[in-house]
Amino acid sequence: MTKHLISVLAFMAVTFAVQGFSHFLLNADHFAAMGFLRETPIMPMGFTVMIIQGFILSLALSRWAPSQPSLRDAMIISLAFGLFLASYIILTEPAKYLVPSIMAWIRVEAIASATQFVVFGILLGLIHRKFA
Repeated sequence: MTKHLISVLAFMAVTFAVQGFSHFLLNADHFAAMGFLRETPIMPMGFTVMIIQGFILSLALSRWAPSQPSLRDAMIISLAFGLFLASYIILTEPAKYLVPSIMAWIRVEAIASATQFVVFGILLGLIHRKFA
């Protein structure tokens, strides 16, 4: 259970760092141009999603490689789930919402998502190897 708790905390830290940096610093103008975003996000909802997603990713790695997961195993899990989750954000959201630039949206979200799930995949592998 320790590996799952630490994995969830790692996922929350990576997600908050990458997405927070993207939304509030690096791409602040991009997100400010969106007419459908809240001025102040509802943080407990975001934390709840991070807990659920981090737990699912950790559990998936435990099922995929139950004995001694490799870094490769963790990257496969993280990138597969990342692609699954990010495909909605990257492609469906600009199809539903009027964004100033579809290509800018795709670029910003793809870079942030790729960064998030690569970094987390590395941490997930290290955590699960340490606490196998």
